[in-house]
Amino acid sequence: METVLYIVHILVCIGMLPIILLQAGKGGGVSATFGGGGSGSVFGSRGASTFLTKMTSGAAIIFMITSMALSYYASKGRSVVSEEPEHPAQQSGEVKPGDQVARPGTGTAAAGGESEQ
Repeated sequence: METVLYIVHILVCIGMLPIILLQAGKGGGVSATFGGGGSGSVFGSRGASTFLTKMTSGAAIIFMITSMALSYYASKGRSVVSEEPEHPAQQSGEVKPGDQVARPGTGTAAAGGESEQ
């Protein structure tokens, strides 16, 4: 199901590019490219903007739905953060207060956090 959503999402993204780029500012669009035309036709002065606006709205709705569905699947899936290690203090070299730490050169141990200043 997730693969199907990815495919639909990518196709909608690619489809939105020409739909949006065909729309021009006020008074333009595909109708200006083809020399105007009748006002009632699909590529007429008002028909092009209505048709392309409906196409843009539909593509945007599908884009949002697939985006939300993919984010839902991503939140339910595996995490990019790995499991916690068994002994994090030993692996990270972190010294907690109360831990016994060997002092170099003395052969004695001192509690962590104390210093010899």
